[in-house]
Amino acid sequence: MKLQPESTTAQPQAQPFPQPAPAAPEFPGCRPITIKRGDIDTYDGRLEYWDADTEIAWVVREPTGIAHEHPSHCLVELCAVIAALRGSPIRCYGSMDLELHDSQGRRRRILQADQSVYLHPVQARLPEAAGLVIGRHDFPDVVVEVDNTTDVRRGKLGLYEQWGFPEVWVDVPEAASPSRPAGRRPGLVIHLLQGGAYRPAPVSQAFPGWTALEIHRALNEPVLSATTGQVLKRVGRTLGEREGTYPDDTPWLHSQREEGRAKGQAETMKMLIGKVLGIDAGDLDLTGVSDEAVMDALLQCEGEADFRAWLRDQRR
Repeated sequence: MKLQPESTTAQPQAQPFPQPAPAAPEFPGCRPITIKRGDIDTYDGRLEYWDADTEIAWVVREPTGIAHEHPSHCLVELCAVIAALRGSPIRCYGSMDLELHDSQGRRRRILQADQSVYLHPVQARLPEAAGLVIGRHDFPDVVVEVDNTTDVRRGKLGLYEQWGFPEVWVDVPEAASPSRPAGRRPGLVIHLLQGGAYRPAPVSQAFPGWTALEIHRALNEPVLSATTGQVLKRVGRTLGEREGTYPDDTPWLHSQREEGRAKGQAETMKMLIGKVLGIDAGDLDLTGVSDEAVMDALLQCEGEADFRAWLRDQRR
């Protein structure tokens, strides 16, 4: 039997599983407008996203109101309290431009967050007047998005992830708008960048121990509650213990404490004078008079009239 020669036809090779193309970002609750490359530098309105390739910007369809603005502005006040209790400054930069540039230094894409927080502004490469440029400036420790009429999960969150922002808070405020997307319930989600992808977390990494529930409550309170005040104290002191700083390292708070201590000392001295002389010393002004001088006068003066005369002499 004649043997057939072996086939020289190449065997089919295993093909890699086709990867789906990345989905184009969506911006629900927004409308597109055209902003030319040459006009973007002078555009001073708010936007969610701008792409140089399409020259399209996405802007929120509904005018921003109190329901949207309150949480991000409230965060500035909360950070001021935490900074004072930690003993070192925190800076919030609001809805600044977050920019990705091309190889020639031109704006390629722009995002605008609702709030941006730097926990260590003294050491950070901070944004300039025009905004933050990826690769030139340090990322904020936290970026905040308020989803009142929008849904950042379908567009902006993916861009933050691609660009490498370490922590994003997305808050759906308690105060609703008629155009809020269906199914969006009030609450806050903390997105932490882990292994190049965001993972929801119950507690902030930037603000240790501050839970998503506590943050949402704090951002949506009409005024600071005692409960939130205790939470801010806990978070601020935890940061301070980690970094070796204390409330007295905050100049204005140190001054207030010094005044309080001085007032307390003055009240103590008045009680002592009252007991020694047997009088009501509440009206005495001891400002600028040392405790040592008061003690010497009590030992030398004969009665209330003599002591008051001595005190008047100290005022001249």
